[in-house]
Amino acid sequence: MKRILSLLVLAGTMSLASYAQELTLEQGKFHAGDDMSWAGVNVDESGWKTLSNMTTWTSQGVKIENGFGWYRYHVTIPKSMLEKSDLKETVDFNMAKIDDADEVYLNGKLIGKTGSFPKDPNGYHSNWNAQRVYSVKANGGLVKWDADNVIAVRCYNAGDPGGMFAGPISVRVPNTIDNLSINIKEGEGSQSVCTLVSKMQSSKSGVFSVKVEDPESGKVLSEKTMKVSVNKAKSRSISLPYDSHQMVRIVSTFTESKTGLSTTTKYIPKYILTPAAPAEPRFNTAPLYGVRPGSPIHFRFGVSGDRPMKITSDDLPKGLAINPDNGALSGSLEKPGSYTFTVKAKNAKGEQEQKFTIRCGSKIGLTPPMGWNSWNCWGLSVTQDKVISSAKALIEKGLADYGYCYMNIDDGWEAKERNADGTIAVNQKFPSMKDLGDWLHSEGLKFGIYSSPGDLTCGGYLGSIDHELQDAESYNSWGIDYLKYDWCGYGRKHRTEPDNQTVASYVRPYLLMERCLRQQPRDIFYSLCQYGMADVWKWGESVDANSWRTTGDITDTWESLYSIGFVQQTELYPYAQPGHWNDPDMLIVGKVGWSNNLRDSRLTPDEQYTHISLWSLLASNMLIGCDIAQMDDFTVALLCNHEVNAVNQDILGKQAKREVLDGSIQIWARPLSDGSYAVGIFNVGTTDARVDFKKYFAQMGISSLKAARDLWRQKDLSTSDVNYFIPTHGVKLLKIRY
Repeated sequence: MKRILSLLVLAGTMSLASYAQELTLEQGKFHAGDDMSWAGVNVDESGWKTLSNMTTWTSQGVKIENGFGWYRYHVTIPKSMLEKSDLKETVDFNMAKIDDADEVYLNGKLIGKTGSFPKDPNGYHSNWNAQRVYSVKANGGLVKWDADNVIAVRCYNAGDPGGMFAGPISVRVPNTIDNLSINIKEGEGSQSVCTLVSKMQSSKSGVFSVKVEDPESGKVLSEKTMKVSVNKAKSRSISLPYDSHQMVRIVSTFTESKTGLSTTTKYIPKYILTPAAPAEPRFNTAPLYGVRPGSPIHFRFGVSGDRPMKITSDDLPKGLAINPDNGALSGSLEKPGSYTFTVKAKNAKGEQEQKFTIRCGSKIGLTPPMGWNSWNCWGLSVTQDKVISSAKALIEKGLADYGYCYMNIDDGWEAKERNADGTIAVNQKFPSMKDLGDWLHSEGLKFGIYSSPGDLTCGGYLGSIDHELQDAESYNSWGIDYLKYDWCGYGRKHRTEPDNQTVASYVRPYLLMERCLRQQPRDIFYSLCQYGMADVWKWGESVDANSWRTTGDITDTWESLYSIGFVQQTELYPYAQPGHWNDPDMLIVGKVGWSNNLRDSRLTPDEQYTHISLWSLLASNMLIGCDIAQMDDFTVALLCNHEVNAVNQDILGKQAKREVLDGSIQIWARPLSDGSYAVGIFNVGTTDARVDFKKYFAQMGISSLKAARDLWRQKDLSTSDVNYFIPTHGVKLLKIRY
């Protein structure tokens, strides 16, 4: 599939030019708290920590939520920087990115602010993703040439991670060329837009070029060059096709004719590796399902292919029925045992069948849950209508054909007060939980709910404390299949308990709700959300939890993804097994925004492939957090690769272990039920890499490869040529036999 890259020359923002000279600062002094005297020049920094501004303070062990921290830097700015500039107008301070709001002072004077603080007139506003470039007049007297200058940064963090990150501070004196910059982004439909920005009234002449490159081979796939003259009012455009099913890089450069100076921008467009599903039926879900005796079954066979389609079985166990139009399995099994039968799917293009087993016993959740949670897109604004529209989109966009079935309401559904009899009440946004559950079940989908063992939830709604059995009974009456039980308000009670330093104090509220859930005549997947406190992975199974959060909340940044996925999961593989899963939090792909201003995930396309690959290897809960209705083709293809999903859903239930840590290269491997291994080769560094997989064979116990398959491309690979290109923050996901 070809897409057109359109390149537009006009006014705008954001510069990535090469400056005549620049200074970079990667670390400074840091102090938690807030004291405006710290903006000044003469501050005693003897008690301050040394902290890097290349990564968040959270990743360096600093814990500040809803609070301030200050950074201070000392830099001598040589006058030669000014003398080498053909403009000699400003000194630019590029602060990279700061989570969430900031003020920056130079020698005691405020030179820039992004976002706002809680006590500002309009209250707190985060703008953490903005690129902060603050300018001062070069000859205005504030800059001390050839002398010590103090840069003080006041940071406010509303929620982890926090602080400065994403690059060094750079101090620059711009040239004329630095008033030009290029911004590339994908536009609507088949268009991408490259913008050459000029801040100058006078025209600048030069050569504007655009290349589409294959980063793996280094080959230029297409290129266009044109001579241009640009200023604030003048614009030009170039259209250039590229293949959206191939990993490419867009590189755009403007070179000024007079000076030879240039500015360049590189961009990674979204690229789809997953091949299109065939028109004939194909089964995409795990062939195993767990249920307890007597519990109602709600399951949907995930089958892709052209519709209409009929899904049937000739040897269905007694007590079960299939809706042939949507593949919804219902009914119940009274006796324990394994029930194996054949399911057939037929459409105008062909017929397929799959052996399927229901294991009726004490365990449920034999594979990790796949579905959707409302929080990352709707937050507290979730409504019954939004849940229904999301479920319809799950079906219409084909995600239900790949096993995504849980539709989970997070916080914000509860009324302000309980009913007179103590039962939990819903607010006006949810007219009927029972009707919602019945409708979801008719489609073969599952229904999830949220609560807390405390008096209040995270959003300030009613928790379940002292009403655990009543709430469990309500969940049963509504048809609930999943409970996310969030610590939040229980923390206040926990702090008052005399044994609050013991593991037992963390176990207690979750064990209580487990006993109430098990009294209900239905299966309710029990998901603990308490952020890994007291090493929950060591005791989660003892309270019959089906999954447990191992970390704090994830956000759609590389820093958060790296910390949660690559750092905090390394030692947890022994604790995952069928029915009990480590949960590193929801998926951060698609359009997210936590109820307002939905936007594309801030992860690059390469980082999103890494995210889904790692979560699949980790046997993680696969709960979509975005607005399903707004999913683009890239996100659907990312979530609907049946070979990648099969790794996550593998019935052996073993979590991946990190086998190799070699600088920026990490290799994680997971044994699969068919005797093969899923292997992720990750590049967590800041530059593209080539990895000779054979180099690590001995370390991984591999004598020789018998088979290798690229799971994203669904393509068999050579077993002798195992030298792989791995992009920055990217992955090669393989299935191997040896």
